Amino acid sequence: MVATVHLKPQKCKSLRRLHPWVFSGAIEKVKGTPQLGDTVSIHSAEGDWLGYGAWSPQSQIRVRVWSFQQQESIDAEFFLQRITAAKQLRDGLAITSNAYRVVAAEADELPGITIDKYDNWLVCQLLSAGAELWRDSIIEALRTVFPECNIYERSDVDVRNKEGLEQRTGVLFAHAEAKADDLIWINENGLELGIDIVQGHKTGYYLDQRDSRLAVQKYSRNKRVLNAFSYSGGFGLFAAQAGASEVVNLDVSASALAQATANHQRNQLDLATLSNLQQDVFQALRDFHHRGERFDTIVLDPPKFVDSKANLNSACRGYKDINRMACKLLNPGGTLMTFSCSGLLSNELFQKVVADAALDAKRPLHIIERLFQGADHPVRTNFPESLYLKGLVLRG
Repeated sequence: MVATVHLKPQKCKSLRRLHPWVFSGAIEKVKGTPQLGDTVSIHSAEGDWLGYGAWSPQSQIRVRVWSFQQQESIDAEFFLQRITAAKQLRDGLAITSNAYRVVAAEADELPGITIDKYDNWLVCQLLSAGAELWRDSIIEALRTVFPECNIYERSDVDVRNKEGLEQRTGVLFAHAEAKADDLIWINENGLELGIDIVQGHKTGYYLDQRDSRLAVQKYSRNKRVLNAFSYSGGFGLFAAQAGASEVVNLDVSASALAQATANHQRNQLDLATLSNLQQDVFQALRDFHHRGERFDTIVLDPPKFVDSKANLNSACRGYKDINRMACKLLNPGGTLMTFSCSGLLSNELFQKVVADAALDAKRPLHIIERLFQGADHPVRTNFPESLYLKGLVLRG
């Protein structure tokens, strides 16, 4: 029998607006003894049925909603239908790549489930208790919807610890000839990039920046371009193709920078215009400034600085610091492309942080373009948190 979760008075407003999270503090009582990941029925204080969700007793998000339809069953067919719908959404988009996000968690009504496609490999992150409980059904659905694909798991993310789950990686399914540790070459807007799904960041790459990597070309021809937090050099690759006079990739990872060079070679771009600097970005920006170096275009694409509301202020200081230094390094009339992938940092606050950084650097700038995650990372209207990646293109 399905356990029932009853909310406190006045705590059902967000669910009535179809927001898929129930926090621990909103729960009045639980009838039954749900286990980790079990499906529970959610009710208002007045007894109204609100939804079905996955129970997560160790997380602050105590229930993640699977469905707001009372007649819907949470079973293997449910996951097949949801994944099929996610694929159909992507099939209707003009994605100029053989790599894209197949399932974007809550944005596709599959909380805790992220799936990226790199050519003939699907890379999964099962990050919630509910996703873990239904892993076999999820894998079977993927094999049905994508029969040509191999499946690899990259559930090596700290959030699983908060869910009471161990981190997991490994092959979930593979055709006989497939090897997960082979480099996968994807095509993105006409350029080829090598992806390591086993050791690479996230699921192997940052697919959400596809549109922004293409946009950098508008600001790169005959320019000296600094690509900070470069990872495997995606922004630098597109800048070089557009005719940058010099591209400097800056990252702490030697292996990522080696792949950046390999990407340039693969696309027959001039290595003489490419420089790779392995260094901490915060320190490197200061070193550039002390040496009097300047750049025409600077890309700042840092990792997520905000893990919780508790460290939002410290994260803002980090964002301000790198943007302040970037402003100091920018040639007159230069372009700064700066990003945040921290969902807890709002668009308004991010703009304020960048504005304060420019003010401190005595370099007032104009916003000439705003950038967001690609369409394969959709934003669901009832889940504003699904808009997490924001970018500003500034000139001054």
